[in-house]
Amino acid sequence: MCRQTQIRRVLAVAPLALGLACSAPAQSAEAYNPEVKPEDFSTVITANPYFMLPIGRKFVLEAEMEDGLERTEIMIPGWTRMVMGVETLVYWDRVYLDGELIEDTRDYVAQHANGDVWYFGENVDNYEDGKLADHEGAWLAGDDGAKPGIWVKADAKVGDKYRQEYRAGEAEDAAEVAALGERVETPFGAFDDCIKTFEWSPLSPDTARSPSSSSRRFSAVCATPASRSRASRASGCRSR
Repeated sequence: MCRQTQIRRVLAVAPLALGLACSAPAQSAEAYNPEVKPEDFSTVITANPYFMLPIGRKFVLEAEMEDGLERTEIMIPGWTRMVMGVETLVYWDRVYLDGELIEDTRDYVAQHANGDVWYFGENVDNYEDGKLADHEGAWLAGDDGAKPGIWVKADAKVGDKYRQEYRAGEAEDAAEVAALGERVETPFGAFDDCIKTFEWSPLSPDTARSPSSSSRRFSAVCATPASRSRASRASGCRSR
């Protein structure tokens, strides 16, 4: 999994430092076999209340990191790619550290007929000193046993557990819905109608501990006012 996957999942989504207990992980790898019917998917991602990606949308995030100023630029240029027979939309993000490109990633997503936004993999180009270094973190559903997961559910219920991605030993992030209707305070304002999720990976010891551990990662996704037609996690939540 590339280093920016978690940033993409909490873009303009407030991380919550909470100590709530959560259940065991999602289905085992052996049991996980999502049904993929190409006719059930679309590159028009506008029906999910918490993740809307109209063509042309752009986001820019900046944060001071230990190594310097990190800037993430995200675009929805309208590109598509076929994955497992499904036409997916490219979610393109580039990461710069002190102005130098360090990662160029194309994620492949599609909206299911029920509104869930599925994640079908990513191409990753990692750079060092201005030169392409490797493709660590790349995976594609259908290759080497990799399977798609769900980025954002449209009709989440407390207790829902699901894989966000799956390639054994490379991409095993999972999530559980911890609470609905949450209010989140951020430097950009207060947001209502937020979903709190617990996200973890068995590949990351800091997040894959027992439910009673205090080092779990929580985040929140929130609906936006725009037509209640649901905006992206990257564009923010319903402000007031």
